[in-house]
Amino acid sequence: MFEAPANPPVPLSVTGLHKRYGATTVLQDLQLRVEPGAVHGLVGLNGSGKTTTLECILGMRPFDGGEIRVLGHAPDALYRSEGAIVSIFDSPSLHPHLTVRQVLEHAALLCQHPVRSPAEVEALLGIVKYSGYRIRELSLGNRRRASIAQALLGSPGFVILDEPFNGLDAGGVDDVLDLIARLNREEGTAFLLSSHQLPYLERVCSHLSVLHKGQIVLSGAVTELFNAGDTRLRVRCDDVVRALTLVQDLPGVQVEDTREPGLLTLRIGQSNPALVNQTLVSKGILVSELAPERPSLTSLFHAITSADPLQAPAERGAA
Repeated sequence: MFEAPANPPVPLSVTGLHKRYGATTVLQDLQLRVEPGAVHGLVGLNGSGKTTTLECILGMRPFDGGEIRVLGHAPDALYRSEGAIVSIFDSPSLHPHLTVRQVLEHAALLCQHPVRSPAEVEALLGIVKYSGYRIRELSLGNRRRASIAQALLGSPGFVILDEPFNGLDAGGVDDVLDLIARLNREEGTAFLLSSHQLPYLERVCSHLSVLHKGQIVLSGAVTELFNAGDTRLRVRCDDVVRALTLVQDLPGVQVEDTREPGLLTLRIGQSNPALVNQTLVSKGILVSELAPERPSLTSLFHAITSADPLQAPAERGAA
């Protein structure tokens, strides 16, 4: 099991990042921090500035203000990390006429401190049977696997993945999620995952940041963000009319929906669902279903991005 050092370097710190294209402001006072050992998701609508943010972080695009440090390095000095920082973008850029094994062998020669062989990373990503295939002969999903395999020849401390699930089938998604979780758990590798696939991020991320109109409008540990939201409660019973009258008097309970026969949907904030159940049962109402529904990443994301960013919830935890 991986043991974290006493004072691990911060994988990513972005403070006051500004970026303009001509008269158009794309990023405005953007604050983003990835904690050591975190799997951090970055989500946002198309045009929110995700790709520009990643390009600024990696020194691929100049910015107009602010400060960026990646494992302590400025974007124009990432070469000094000696392979500790790895990034893989949406479109894998591997030589189309080389085989998977040739690509990995060439990358191993360039890797200053390889800790895995080409055969090992092929096995790790499940592409052993494609070892002799040319890159141009692979599907997008398998080209993505080959890109990740190349990145894992060394032992990176921080990995940035842009849309890592594009082109993968369900099995491929599971493999990549398992790999991310294993590297994070066993080697302490920190990740920044930029993706539109919110359910996949919810399965693996410890932290989340929502980028909306060029600003981080919500950020923090996933458990804290979800627990901060109101709980919805589905109540199925034999007398919805009486139940409605009773629950309206409970503190913090709001009726959300009564359209489906026999079903009452409530918003109960941080109240205990047991109180609702006790109130109904004590009055002789038969409750056949009592199902709390906490916010999902999808519902949280839609609630935030449908609002004005200046009215969005304040950032919690990491910025």
